[in-house]
Amino acid sequence: MGHIVELEGVNKIYGSNHVVKDLSLDVEEGEFLTLLGSSGCGKTTTLRMIAGFEEPSSGSIRVEGQSIEEKEPFERDVNTVFQSYALFPHMTIHDNIAYGLKMKKVPKKETEERVAQMMAMVQLEGFEKRYPSQLSGGQKQRVAIARALINRPRVLLLDEPLGALDLKLRKQMQLELKRLQKKLHITFIYVTHDQEEALTMSDRIVIMHDGIMDQIGTPSEIYEAPKTKFVATFIGETNVFDGCISEMNQNRVQVMVENGSISGCGTGFEKGEYITVSVRPEKMKFSQTPQDGFSLNAVVRDYIYVGSVVKCIAVLPNGNELKMEKFAGDMLPAPGTQVYPFWNPEDAVLIHSQSHVVYQAMENVVLK
Repeated sequence: MGHIVELEGVNKIYGSNHVVKDLSLDVEEGEFLTLLGSSGCGKTTTLRMIAGFEEPSSGSIRVEGQSIEEKEPFERDVNTVFQSYALFPHMTIHDNIAYGLKMKKVPKKETEERVAQMMAMVQLEGFEKRYPSQLSGGQKQRVAIARALINRPRVLLLDEPLGALDLKLRKQMQLELKRLQKKLHITFIYVTHDQEEALTMSDRIVIMHDGIMDQIGTPSEIYEAPKTKFVATFIGETNVFDGCISEMNQNRVQVMVENGSISGCGTGFEKGEYITVSVRPEKMKFSQTPQDGFSLNAVVRDYIYVGSVVKCIAVLPNGNELKMEKFAGDMLPAPGTQVYPFWNPEDAVLIHSQSHVVYQAMENVVLK
């Protein structure tokens, strides 16, 4: 598999606003890649630059090895599906889907065959003569996808395409899109701010934060091994502790935090270094007595029932909350009970503190 889309040192600046900062990214042929981040992080701007609706301020973008700056959007082997569907209200569903082929002057017989094929693929047979105003949100979205796919693009760009749908339909469409993508082997570059959607659908996820790519990896890499504090807190729920390494014994690390001492495992750290420790709620345990390597205590405050899982909230002496997940039916300490939080040290993710990285960089500059 080769790289179908390549971004190299791409920047986008509007006046004094640096929206995308030095982004380099290779997209594999046939992969489902998601750009994930909160609003204003630069993900939609990145998508629009690949589509040709925005010009990069610097850097280069290549599709299939060819620089696309010289090509108009309609000349690129790239199609875009927007959240707003952007269907032509005065045209029937058939004519909306056939529009791209009509522009390319594809023979009528072939157009009819390809429209019928697309209608079947997005499960809208029998809707050919209807107008967009007669369709539900989910049906309109499927028409927008069919209209983009009929042109057989090498790359399909999707900008929050399920954002306007209700939860049940959204889940259904996520599976539908994933199925279509696998069947057609088209490269999908998908923009969303919905973490669960990204984890469900993607082969790889790019986490964007403040115009920078914080991390790229498979859903399990992003969830299990976040590289920055932002990624740890952005994807799923987690318990975060900031502290200083007090002891190291091989890969076992002891960290002093505000409320006591905790343990984790990791390599490439130094004694005295400031780090962040992330522990997922499902890895968190509570005990009646202090455990070796841990000196935290907390008071159980509340339980929240979420189907088969119970979320337990406990409060540390400084008022910070800890979350733990248990299966309904497990023995649980009553609210008001004092407990000692701990975990298997291998289950903690140790992250270099950003301030430490900045400090190191400053030190290197001074040394040079």
